[in-house]
Order: sequence, then structure tokens, then C-alpha cells
Amino acid sequence: MSYSRPVVIDTNCLVQMISKHSPYRPIWDAFLGKSFLLCISNDILDEYQEIIEKNTTPQIAENIVLLILNSSNVIFVDPHFRLKLITTDNDDNKFVDCAFAGGADYIVTEDSHFDVLKSTPFPYFNVVTMDAFMKMILHD
Repeated sequence: MSYSRPVVIDTNCLVQMISKHSPYRPIWDAFLGKSFLLCISNDILDEYQEIIEKNTTPQIAENIVLLILNSSNVIFVDPHFRLKLITTDNDDNKFVDCAFAGGADYIVTEDSHFDVLKSTPFPYFNVVTMDAFMKMILHD
């Protein structure tokens, strides 16, 4: 799979895919292999670091964030619009705003709060699960 446009990955999905023993590790490996572009913002990076640190160690979290920051297949965006489409968990809007600003093809998430986007006519967001995204990666 080779995308010219980015993908936004929810934090909980990122945490699941970085483990070497995870069934979702192929998504992380595809990112490392530059098979797709990852769209990030400062808010997303901060959350990545915070949550990875809670699940591992500060050093591992810092190393993963630095790896992401130094990857050539990362698109860094500074969202100027706050769409406020997710009302059940306002914190999730950082991913929506990043996807909008970065023109992302997909938002990869397992979070049901994003389901509201499936019925939002504009802007349209293609919300996919990790299983669906991994199938796209493995079958392209």
C-alpha cells in the first residue's frame, strides 16, 4: 500500500500496534516501511507520548515519538479549525481536526466515539478499524 495522502491513527491503536507480539504489528511495520503517510499534530504527539509512557517507560515513549518525528513519511499539520464533531469525548476531536487539516484518507480507530463521523455528510471522514486497515495494507 502506498498512499500519497496521510492516515490518522488514534492513540490506543498506536499503542496496540507497536508491541512486537501484537496481531496489529503489521500496521506499525508498514509505517516503518513507509507504506503509508502518518498525519500528526502537536496535540496528537503529546497524547502518544503520554499514553505510551503510561504503558511502557518514559524512554520507550520518547524513542517512539522521536522515531515518528524523524520519519520521512510523516505529515505534520497545525489544525486551524476546531470542528467539534465528537461531543461524547471532546479529546478525540484532535484526531478529526488533524485528519481534516491533513486531508487524511483514513482515521484508524477502535473508539466508538468516532461513529458519529459516519453520519456526518461534511466533512466526510473514512473511519476504519485496525482490522480493516491491516487488510488494506496486507492485500495491496
